[in-house]
Amino acid sequence: MFWAGTALLPSVPGSSAIAAPAGQPCPHTGQPCGWQINFQPAASPVMENIEDFHRLLVWIITATSLFVLVLLLWIMVRYNRRANPAPSKTEHNTLLEIVWTIVPVIVLVIIAIPSFKLLYYEADIPKPDLTIEAIGKQWFWSYKYPTQNLQFDSLGLSDADALKRNEPRLLGVDNIIVVPVNKVVKMVTTGADVIHSWTIPAFGVKMDAVPGRLNETWFKATETGTFYGQCSELCGARHAFMPIEVKVVSQTDFDSWLAGAKKKFAAIDGKTRLAALTQ
Repeated sequence: MFWAGTALLPSVPGSSAIAAPAGQPCPHTGQPCGWQINFQPAASPVMENIEDFHRLLVWIITATSLFVLVLLLWIMVRYNRRANPAPSKTEHNTLLEIVWTIVPVIVLVIIAIPSFKLLYYEADIPKPDLTIEAIGKQWFWSYKYPTQNLQFDSLGLSDADALKRNEPRLLGVDNIIVVPVNKVVKMVTTGADVIHSWTIPAFGVKMDAVPGRLNETWFKATETGTFYGQCSELCGARHAFMPIEVKVVSQTDFDSWLAGAKKKFAAIDGKTRLAALTQ
């Protein structure tokens, strides 16, 4: 396997693989791209705030690094053996010691205030328009829409099925979860066996799914499209094969999907898999 410009594509021994240009946009908004070094484009208010905080940190870290670099270069030039053959034996400088104590404290306060605001913003769940329960299992996800009386399992696609459906490798699933755009979705996570973690990077959402415990988080998708994530807590041999796929649609399309999903999954009995052992 190798990274082409847009997605991870299979390489076949003895044949030349066709790679998309490195600068070509991703076919889906919420998925990683080749040569990507930054966040995926934000698709929720939480992720937008995370990006703002990240930019603040980058400015502070860059300024601090440049200051230290300039200081080191100045010391190397000004106080080397040739330029300063008789070095000072100063052991104490009250003003300097006060400055290098107060300035880092001020910098940390500047970082802490928006950091705490962001944490509280993520933890304060608005009144939800939709609630979805995500149950992590080895190695797939089960979803419940409790108000809509709907539940189903979601397993990662095999390489062959992913190619047929034009889905990115290791990210596509057989049964996706669908949510309406610009609606508050509360995610309730838990685990059936070991600890898992439900994650969608474009939404800025990552919540552990712990057996015997209910954790809650939320997101509000601000644009339609398909968004991908993966289990982000090491959970066993096939941890890498627990993808998450969320499709964001209009309210009308969501209502249509919901009606069809109720019919589709009503024909499936209530038994669930104990483990997903095949890709």
